[in-house]
Amino acid sequence: MKINKRQFLKYTGVLGAGIITVNSMTACTAKSVKKKRAGSRKELNLHFKPYTLQLKHSFNLAVSSRTTTPAILTEIEWDGITGYGEASMPPYLGESVESVSKFLSSLNLQQFNNPLLLEDILDYVENVAPGNSAAKASVDIALHDLAGKVLGEPLYRLLGLNPEKAPDTSFTIGIDTPDVVRQKVKEAEPYKILKVKLGGGNDREMIETVKEMTNKPLCVDVNQGWKDRSYALEMAQWLKEQGVAFLEQPMPKEMVDDIAWLNERSPIPVIGDEAIQNLGDLMKYKDVYSGVNVKLMKCGGIRAAYVMLKSARTLGLKTMIGCMTETSCAVTAASHLSPLAEWCDLDGNLLISNDPFEGIKITNGKVIIPDRPGIGIVKI
Repeated sequence: MKINKRQFLKYTGVLGAGIITVNSMTACTAKSVKKKRAGSRKELNLHFKPYTLQLKHSFNLAVSSRTTTPAILTEIEWDGITGYGEASMPPYLGESVESVSKFLSSLNLQQFNNPLLLEDILDYVENVAPGNSAAKASVDIALHDLAGKVLGEPLYRLLGLNPEKAPDTSFTIGIDTPDVVRQKVKEAEPYKILKVKLGGGNDREMIETVKEMTNKPLCVDVNQGWKDRSYALEMAQWLKEQGVAFLEQPMPKEMVDDIAWLNERSPIPVIGDEAIQNLGDLMKYKDVYSGVNVKLMKCGGIRAAYVMLKSARTLGLKTMIGCMTETSCAVTAASHLSPLAEWCDLDGNLLISNDPFEGIKITNGKVIIPDRPGIGIVKI
């Protein structure tokens, strides 16, 4: 099922208030920018380079393990002002340094001379080629950062969101041996919620080891690791007894009927992640899952993520804003949307050892969105 944003808004009555807020605030400013720059055309210039994210620990999931994640860092420059973006490419997205580079090389942003015409520019980027969500996200993030800097306002303010409503973030504990899990739990001391990865054949041991170390609330992500719905239901019931708040992507996304069966019977919400990447997926699976984990790299950036979060709430689904392993650029960009989410999983930058930016802060487990223009990051 493929459905575009305008069709969905027509069918559901969702107005995309925040996106309208951005356009309303920038529309009149766009005219003044154009007038101010009259006489010397200032074009948008896109630059990008590959960057390999080095993980502090091996990132072990039910279906894979890795110590690095490929990324591409983008910059959009206009009149001496630079906006930063990022494409992070975990294996399951199907994108690569080569594919992202090819897509970005195909763009002609120099045809635009006003960085505040976000809809025009992002519609152009969207229609250059299908897919390429991480590549598109890298442009979307950089463009929103640039627009905020041009206007001198942080992104959350342009979206009309209250940073005080940003929730606590969880910290991820990957699948590992008991000794390494204990070490990871110690490192997660500043965080109030832990997200435990399961599906590696040691599910109960993982939870029991974590609970030896802490009484903090837990949530669970199986990353499609379970194949039997009866086992999944048995685990959901046991996890409820352990105080787990929700169960994320317990079975392969193709097992739609089994997941729907589980969701009807599970005592804790079943959240879609790999199965729900964009707005069309959200509509297709709105009756299969209890909620959705929205990520910029999956859906194509801030604009699409905003619409997904608002739409999910309208549909009565629970909402989470998440991330891949990313630098503080993409994670901070996502943090500006966190007031729209019930749950927050923005720790991807904390899992790498070579972050080239500073941005989002976590204080007593709570997301602190930078109060600086744009997405609010600083190059180190």
